Amino acid sequence: MVGKGGDVFVCVCVCVCVCPCVPVIADPTTDAFKNNITLFTRILDRLLDGYDNRLRPGLGGKESLGFIFHDKTSLDAVDGMEYNVFFRQSWKDERLKFDGPMDILRLNNLMASKIWTPDTFFHNGKKSVAHNMTMPNKLLRIQDDGTLLYTMRLTVHAECPMHLEDFPMDFHSCPLKFGSYAYTMSEVTYVWTSKPADSVVVEGESSRLNQYDLLGQTVGQETIKSSTGEYTVMTAHFHLKRKIGYFVIQTYLPCIMTVILSQVSFWLNRESVPARTVFGVTTVLTMTTLSISARNSLPKVAYATAMDWFIAVCYAFVFSALIEFATVNYFTKRGWAWDGKSIVNDKVMEAYPPPIA
Repeated sequence: MVGKGGDVFVCVCVCVCVCPCVPVIADPTTDAFKNNITLFTRILDRLLDGYDNRLRPGLGGKESLGFIFHDKTSLDAVDGMEYNVFFRQSWKDERLKFDGPMDILRLNNLMASKIWTPDTFFHNGKKSVAHNMTMPNKLLRIQDDGTLLYTMRLTVHAECPMHLEDFPMDFHSCPLKFGSYAYTMSEVTYVWTSKPADSVVVEGESSRLNQYDLLGQTVGQETIKSSTGEYTVMTAHFHLKRKIGYFVIQTYLPCIMTVILSQVSFWLNRESVPARTVFGVTTVLTMTTLSISARNSLPKVAYATAMDWFIAVCYAFVFSALIEFATVNYFTKRGWAWDGKSIVNDKVMEAYPPPIA
């Protein structure tokens, strides 16, 4: 099968047997299994022995936390964005070092509630939801040197300041800002753990965004000051361009056709006053309806957008056609009363002038 651009796709049929999904678990009766369970239990008990999760790692110094997240973005509203985020945080806790045959302890969310975790929050988030089906979507891995990887799945509704003067040919840069709520820069420092280009990975943006094209994303870091101190804020900006196809079909083409229809009245007979009046009034009402429906899809802004100016010009053409006919008809009727025979009588008088006495 040949796809777009001449690419050739080969279809392969694979038979799959559907059967109940049963996890494979080692035989609990074997001595090796019992020894592993005992070893893991001893390591975890030793890690948590005397551990106080109220105190951050490296108390008295500065703790460094790294971040990387995979993001799936979708349009939630005209003035906001919805982010489905796989949020990954990494830091080092010297109190969680261990010696054992394994290099990494792979644990679930139960262990995360017993150790210290960062108090990261989203500065411009309006509502955030942590996914808990069927269990809390969290992952915790502890390396033997005390380095932790903490992953969770979130849905964040964040504010996106938009300037709609060029709507619907507008561009936007929607930010996602997050940082520590309680710890200042002197206590906790936030950094990106990988290259800026790889710190934010967006998946499936072409199918998730129905009104926008994602041009790219940039990451950064800034500092904010408040009455409680200075805080590090991590920023990720998503650069968007609005797709104009929907508005061409719903607004631009109907307005253009309505303006053309308003000019048809000038091709009618000058004496067909009812027909011309119906054309003019109908097109004016149609433009009014299109203007209202186009405004309903936008927030209540106090300035005019590019679409408003386009609709205003179309409205002016349609309304002027009705006024022009009314004006011409009024002054024509007032100048002389034309009964349909005046032109014929004038031509007869020119051809056969009356005799001069």
